[in-house]
Amino acid sequence: METLPAPLTPDLAPEIAALARRYRRANGPVMALVNRLGGSLESQMAVIPASVRARLEGIVAEALSVSYGLAGHAARLPDMGPRGPLAAAMASGAAGGAGGIATSLAELPVTITLILHAIQREAAAAGYDPRADWVRAECLRVFGAGSPLAQDDGINTSFLSARLTITGPALQKIIATVAPKLAAALGQKLMAQAVPVIGAVAGAGLNAAFVTYYTEMARIRFRLLRLSETHGVEPVLAAFARAVEPAKITKA
Repeated sequence: METLPAPLTPDLAPEIAALARRYRRANGPVMALVNRLGGSLESQMAVIPASVRARLEGIVAEALSVSYGLAGHAARLPDMGPRGPLAAAMASGAAGGAGGIATSLAELPVTITLILHAIQREAAAAGYDPRADWVRAECLRVFGAGSPLAQDDGINTSFLSARLTITGPALQKIIATVAPKLAAALGQKLMAQAVPVIGAVAGAGLNAAFVTYYTEMARIRFRLLRLSETHGVEPVLAAFARAVEPAKITKA
């Protein structure tokens, strides 16, 4: 006999519904437009030299590693305000796109750091210390939650076990897992920025989309993590999966 899902408790149902609405908005009309842009750019992959494509994943992995280290000093960073990371990412994208491929590549680590900063703010808003190793690692894992330029977007619901000590090999495994997906999305961003001047506009717009998307994914992820501590992982994830259907939920 099939086991029916447990009913949501009164205090859990509204939060799950609110998170599901956020998820749908993050993957709504704006992201659909960006998806179409990304799809059209796929046919222009030849614009990026093969040597650049080969280096891209390595650049992303290195940037994630450096950004992870900077997260340990988050308390020393200036407060950028609620929209600070978005404005800074747009400025960075415009500057990167202004010079074509060369400046766009140089700008990528800055963009990744700014996005990660926005993700860390969401961790703090959920009551977690972004300087803690396991929280910093969980922030990196947000990049595994699809991308604004992919059709397989989903919430990666594989949470770290409670307060695991993050060793060097464990950190590298996380980076190796999320870097290819992030590199694929950033590769499409590079194509949009390949033409100087026009690329500045594309860079600013796509960076805004990236920051907005990953901020929403982080908010959902850390709220689900917080809820799971009170209500249990399986009931929370099952409830969220039902709330966002037919959206895709991925597990890794």
